[in-house]
Amino acid sequence: MCLSFRVSFPPNTPGLRLMSDTRQHLAHQIQHAAHLLPAQGPIGVFIHHNTLHAFEHQTFDEAVRTGSRVFGCEPYLTEDRYREELTRGRIRFDELRAVLQRDLGEKAAQSVHGLSKRLDLRLAMLQHPLRSGDGRELDWFMAETDALMKARRDVAEIERRRLITETRHWVMRRLRGSLPDVERPTWIADLFLRFKETRIEDWSDERWEAFTMSALWEVCREGVRLAGERTSSAKPLIRHRDLLNTLGGLDSDLLVNDVLIRFSSAFLDQGIAHWELPERDAGFFTSFCALHAQGNASSAWWMTGLKDEVTRLQNDKITALACIEESLTALGVKADEVENFLSATLLALRGWGGMIWHVEQRADRVHHSVPEGTLIDFLAVRLLLERFAIQAAAKASIGYDGTLAEMREKLTAQLPSTIPTCDKQRAFLVFQLAQVLGWTPEQLFHLETADWAGLFDEVEGFDELERRRVFHLAYEHRFRVQTLDALASRRGRGVKPKGRPSFQAVFCIDEREESIRRHVEEVAPTAETFGAAGFFGVVMYYRGAAAADFVPLCPVVVRPQHWVSEVVDRRLLDEEKRRSGARRRLGMALTSFHGGSRRIVSGAFFSAAFGLLATVPLVARVVFPRLTARFRGFFG
Repeated sequence: MCLSFRVSFPPNTPGLRLMSDTRQHLAHQIQHAAHLLPAQGPIGVFIHHNTLHAFEHQTFDEAVRTGSRVFGCEPYLTEDRYREELTRGRIRFDELRAVLQRDLGEKAAQSVHGLSKRLDLRLAMLQHPLRSGDGRELDWFMAETDALMKARRDVAEIERRRLITETRHWVMRRLRGSLPDVERPTWIADLFLRFKETRIEDWSDERWEAFTMSALWEVCREGVRLAGERTSSAKPLIRHRDLLNTLGGLDSDLLVNDVLIRFSSAFLDQGIAHWELPERDAGFFTSFCALHAQGNASSAWWMTGLKDEVTRLQNDKITALACIEESLTALGVKADEVENFLSATLLALRGWGGMIWHVEQRADRVHHSVPEGTLIDFLAVRLLLERFAIQAAAKASIGYDGTLAEMREKLTAQLPSTIPTCDKQRAFLVFQLAQVLGWTPEQLFHLETADWAGLFDEVEGFDELERRRVFHLAYEHRFRVQTLDALASRRGRGVKPKGRPSFQAVFCIDEREESIRRHVEEVAPTAETFGAAGFFGVVMYYRGAAAADFVPLCPVVVRPQHWVSEVVDRRLLDEEKRRSGARRRLGMALTSFHGGSRRIVSGAFFSAAFGLLATVPLVARVVFPRLTARFRGFFG
């Protein structure tokens, strides 16, 4: 689904037409990048938000994978969590098999190089946890455990005995001795020497098991050598900060975010701060330049030269869009990279960016709105700060003294373009599968080079993310079956009302209220409940008698056209005036106290004079909670 947003100028307005084509295109790119920002509204209003709304045109699996890549989060639950659900019956093995069968189609029954059917191979990878790790981690694991001496604990006893027996026959009949025309593994001599082959007739079952596991491990390592090296492409890094961080440099985002968070919080202030930002009503970018042109706000070690730069921007009347163009040029961002670069930059501080974007779009939800184009201003300031932070961080941490435009190319050259897969990790994966599926060392030894390559492609193609995807399909399948079975079993069973209900209640169809509704139905079966839209289809701005502002009562995607105020009954006007006056006086006193307690001189006076009095309401709420509540209710 394509959503339309407003960034700096509404479409077809004079402001947009006066823009150059380049800047107009840049504004549209920022608009598109803003789709990725969280559009969460205040918690006091309708808060439902689909985090993946920017990917609604994709399938579910594509959307969560894209979201994982863009937002840096997990697309599914972990494998361990899914296996816990499999153990406790939330996912059933027969349903997991059915889902995998449907997912594979005709490929399910195909044999994987004469070892197992593809369906059985993937089921084993789902059912049994497979340990992985880099070379050093696996070295430690194999040295500290009996992984090369005993079969896995989840290997069925019949499979364990078959593995040992067939390996024993292979060794005694084919490998031991000097029979002609018998192909022997290159590693068998070392294995015989290690296990003292001269006394092989006296080996116990435990020793044969250890020999079998060692032979299986050696043949898997040989298979990795025959299959050839496998590499994976390194994830492209588009931001200078990511490259710098990967090479062990300072994290420039920490420097930029420290400044930007403090400024954004002051800019979005809703009347709490004592001091206002200079030229706040002129916009985020103008206010930032006005503040830092004074010089005392740019005191951090990496901000040297920022005062002169913002002064130049002011004198040359550079707009936020023009400043973004300058920053992109200075950072060496190519035309075809702009949109992805802007998206990644906005997501570097997505919470504040999303808040600014939401306040800009829905000015009716806040006391102090922000001008149009604030998101563009926010991005311009961020890129401006990044230019100084990246240059300083690169020079201080890795000694880079070149230009920002050349930085990405030079730092990328220091990174490997491909990442080789650890040979031990690949061998250990097949080693574990061979045990649970009953593949003997003899079977694996007779595989050709192409067979080994195909086997590793098959196993590594069903990677962790694919396994989690199938697990999730089975997880949802179980829920769907339970729901439909429950509906089918009650089909045609109309519940006749047992007389007049004890009471009726209407609940919002929001998931939070639905749980309360189900609870009411459970504890009060004689009651009758209804579900409806929480705003009852009446889109309006509402202001209660004791409220200061109108509040929109409707979903966030709707903008009301009607204003409704609560009017006090004429018989209660005197009471309302008294309460209103009390609230006003109390509000003014609290505002004065709030501001005064945070100043240096008056704050010290308030602390000394009234600090002890703060214990009175605390004790009153504990000792006389009902009386205290009535007193607070008297003042609204």
